[in-house]
Amino acid sequence: MSEQLKFIVEQINKDPFKKNFNLITFDSLEPMQLLQILNDVLAEIDPKQAMDIREEMPEQTVKRMCVLLGMLKYRPPGNLSDVSTFRQGLVTGSKPVVHPILHWLLQRVHELKKRAYLARFLVKLEVPAEFLQDDVINDTYHQYEELVEGFKTYHKECEQLRTSGFSTAEIRKDISAMEEEKDQLIKRVERLKKRVESVSNHQRMLEQARQLRVEKEREESLTHQKQEQKNQLFQAEQRLQRSQQQLKDLQQAAADANPESLMKRLEEEIKINSYMVSEKLPKELVGMRRTVQYLQKVASEPAMGQADLQELEDKIKEADSQINQLIERKMMRNDPMDDKLTLYRQQASIIIRRKESKAEELQEAREELAAADRELRQRSSQAQASDGAEVIRGDELKRLVVKLRSKGTVYKKKRQEIAELKAEYGVLQRTEEILKERHETVQQKLQTVEAEKGISGYSDTQEELERVSAIKSELDEKKGRTLDDMSEMVKKLNSMIVEKKSALAPIIKELRSLRQRCQELSQEYEEKKVQYESCAAGLESNRSKLEQEVKALREETAQEENQYHHINSMSEIIEMQIQRAADEMKAYVSSDPQERKKAIREVYMKNISEQELLGKKLREKQKMVRESHSANMEQMKMWRDLEQLMECKRQCFIRAQSQASIGQVIQEGGEDRLVL
Repeated sequence: MSEQLKFIVEQINKDPFKKNFNLITFDSLEPMQLLQILNDVLAEIDPKQAMDIREEMPEQTVKRMCVLLGMLKYRPPGNLSDVSTFRQGLVTGSKPVVHPILHWLLQRVHELKKRAYLARFLVKLEVPAEFLQDDVINDTYHQYEELVEGFKTYHKECEQLRTSGFSTAEIRKDISAMEEEKDQLIKRVERLKKRVESVSNHQRMLEQARQLRVEKEREESLTHQKQEQKNQLFQAEQRLQRSQQQLKDLQQAAADANPESLMKRLEEEIKINSYMVSEKLPKELVGMRRTVQYLQKVASEPAMGQADLQELEDKIKEADSQINQLIERKMMRNDPMDDKLTLYRQQASIIIRRKESKAEELQEAREELAAADRELRQRSSQAQASDGAEVIRGDELKRLVVKLRSKGTVYKKKRQEIAELKAEYGVLQRTEEILKERHETVQQKLQTVEAEKGISGYSDTQEELERVSAIKSELDEKKGRTLDDMSEMVKKLNSMIVEKKSALAPIIKELRSLRQRCQELSQEYEEKKVQYESCAAGLESNRSKLEQEVKALREETAQEENQYHHINSMSEIIEMQIQRAADEMKAYVSSDPQERKKAIREVYMKNISEQELLGKKLREKQKMVRESHSANMEQMKMWRDLEQLMECKRQCFIRAQSQASIGQVIQEGGEDRLVL
């Protein structure tokens, strides 16, 4: 859990979230704040989720988050598999619910962004079937499905282009290089034009050069057409020769062959073709269709992450283990010594394998023949195109063809044998390694199972018997036993079977009685089981009813206890209030003045009188202020005027001092003179 919290804090502190949390502050977040962080992470994956959850109802928030998490294929942990519990945890902002979601989302943000983007376009709208009866709605829905398929195609092409290795930087670089080359060519053309303009009759020479170029292009096209016509003529001659050769072969075959051999050959060809059509090709077609279906299914599904792949691998391993268990059970039930058809089954499987191998060889031979024909036609066309010599014809060609065919068949057989031996050797070597590994693992599992079941050594005995039977079958194949040997072996086997039957007859009789007893016991067991299940169901229903009653009584008891404690508290409060009232009455009616002063009524009356006196004084003061307000304002104005007057005198004094320093003013006869 601490590693999970540490990972979450590291991721949300990075871009693009840029939070500033540590383990303590993140763990102490309120549920609403934790839900807001979860919403911010979802908004980074799908921008439509960006909002303040305080402006939204809790039910709508949970519904929106659940829809997006379902679209992203999030699976809650094992202890939160209940949907109601999960929703309740989301509503309340429970840490055991929100922390795993954050951990899962932050591990695969880029992958989930892509999945959310694709889901916006690939999650189809569910339209009820009754609405699709309308033609307009049906056509619109088909157009919608076609657009979805088109989006899939364009998205795949876009992904292929992204992964193809072409980058915009390289393309821009190529474009800039091509533009530079274009500029250079334009400059070169301009220089050539300037050089040509100085030559006399340059227009006439340019026109002749243009005509020369046109004639050369026309000559090249005519040469190409001539070569094509030669090739067509050569192919027509080849087809004519093949047709003539086939006609001669058919005439010779018809002259040398009789109806029986022809019918036999046709029957063999029909058998081979019917086997290819009815058995081999349908199997291959079914396998290819299954492969195509798997590939279409994989292509139609959205992109899978590492968690989905891990889940599929776990399912595959589980299925393999179940298959191995079933095989082990089948091997334990089937004793190879008692199986009378084991030998015949082995022989039938050998024949089927040989038949399939021969069919594959025939298919390969046909493909090689077709390839040889194509190569022959190609070589002939190349030979005629190179020197134009005629192809050898007549008896010389026949002798050469016969010789080449004999050598070619021998060479093909040898080459095919070598290739088959190499391929078989490689396959067998790899198969041997795989089987050894599987054998070791299965042997270990089998030994553990045998040790648990108390039958150690059973597999070794069975392997020894299978080995002996395999050796016996191989020896039988190598010897190529005749029909007499087979009949003698059958007689021996029949005698052994009779002996075994006679030896097993008393055991079978005893086994029949035991089987009957087993059936009776199993029937009695089923009856008792039904009785037990009915009794258990009744007891279970009674138990559930009693549990419900006990739960209801406990809840009622808890309510009564709460009510009891509430009543006790209220009674204590009332008693205290009564006691205070009694003390107040006692102090109020007491003759002692000191006791009366302690009464609450006296204290309150004293405070009231003090407040009334204070209010009276404040009202008188307010009245005095109102009466003297105008006079005070006038006096304040006079003081401001006095202040301005004094300031003016000070300024005049300063100026007089400055003038006295320059010169002396003399007043005589009503005149003022300045003496410097």
